[in-house]
Amino acid sequence: MSSSFESARVAVIGGGPAGLMAAEALSRQGVQVDVYDAMPSVGRKFLMAGKGGMNITHSEPLEPFLDRYGKHRDLIAPLLETFGPDALRAWLTDSGVATFIGSSGRVFPTDMKAAPMLRAWLHRLREAGVQFHMRHKWTGWADDDVENALTLRFAAPDGERIVACNAVVFALGGASWPRLGSDASWVPLWQARGIPVEPLRPANCGFDADWSPYLQARFAGQPIKPVAISLTDVDKNVHNRQGEILLTETGLEGSLIYALSAAIRERILADGEVTITLDLAPGLALERVVAEVTRPRGSRSMSTHLQGRIGISGVKLALLHEVLSKETFADAHGLAHAIKGLPVRLTRARPIEEAISTAGGVSFEALNSQLMVRHLPGVFCAGEMLDWEAPTGGYLLTACFASGLAAGRGALAYLAARGAAV
Repeated sequence: MSSSFESARVAVIGGGPAGLMAAEALSRQGVQVDVYDAMPSVGRKFLMAGKGGMNITHSEPLEPFLDRYGKHRDLIAPLLETFGPDALRAWLTDSGVATFIGSSGRVFPTDMKAAPMLRAWLHRLREAGVQFHMRHKWTGWADDDVENALTLRFAAPDGERIVACNAVVFALGGASWPRLGSDASWVPLWQARGIPVEPLRPANCGFDADWSPYLQARFAGQPIKPVAISLTDVDKNVHNRQGEILLTETGLEGSLIYALSAAIRERILADGEVTITLDLAPGLALERVVAEVTRPRGSRSMSTHLQGRIGISGVKLALLHEVLSKETFADAHGLAHAIKGLPVRLTRARPIEEAISTAGGVSFEALNSQLMVRHLPGVFCAGEMLDWEAPTGGYLLTACFASGLAAGRGALAYLAARGAAV
């Protein structure tokens, strides 16, 4: 099969997981692939994401896995049914990367590191003939002719460079962590070509809560655990989750907040703010908390009483003081109910450049089933550029890998249909 593609040349713009997976799918069939990236090296966000342990995917069954993509589930499902978490683990094994399942169900490389995996991957791609062009920032198409969407313009170290190709896969990322390359400068260029792009918004992000200076100074950076969150989304669905959050100088973040970030963000967009409810004693029933808090405390202060009876101290105690009036804190019944349902007002998402990922991007309606732009033949799109989002826990990476593979295979089908002619 590879011989029919020997004359074809495909540009992949963006050297993250989606772009590299597209490059692999193409180069395996003998296509000459050129990967262009604006940064000095590829995979920078991938490496940053792996600093605390490279969470590649998750081990839960496919159906609940798909539910993690929320309203985008039906759009992502075809990609993951072709290359889902099990297929990704098999691909890693074939690539010499052993994995294990952690206690939370998350999947990691056995060495927990991203760098060795990326180095080995790049070595395989180079052996397959893939050429990498660093510090090449895509600045648009070479002209305004819609029929000539395969002539590309780059700002390169030695000046402007014009590149013609037989197909192109864009994997330019969203707008989070722009210092690593995803600066969303592609958005107006795509919109100018008539491609619908949904506004980019922060996802897997923290939210501001307008804390008092005292809480900021004394407790910023401290985890709140265990804790449960209750939240009603814009569609009146109630979300209840338990885990850990982090109190920051500006508000709240952490894995539990990230898991609910889409629902929180959309409520803020709709209403200007949102009030979430924190259960500071998720392991105890309300009746137990009421009984313990209302138990006679003698000469002990209420703070000492709370610590002794139900383990509320430190940052949890500070949050109660932050939110409750002195009268409510002094009322044992009111305090007990607040411990099981503390209202915390969130006012805004943190800036998009601080977010782990972004929502919004190229509308799936503009693409065919192979991720090719319908009115720009030979132009494909993959990764975080697409309009979807997912929580952390391996879901983001899995869909990036899957969409890159789909776009690469789509480009192969496009080349085959055209006879792979130059």
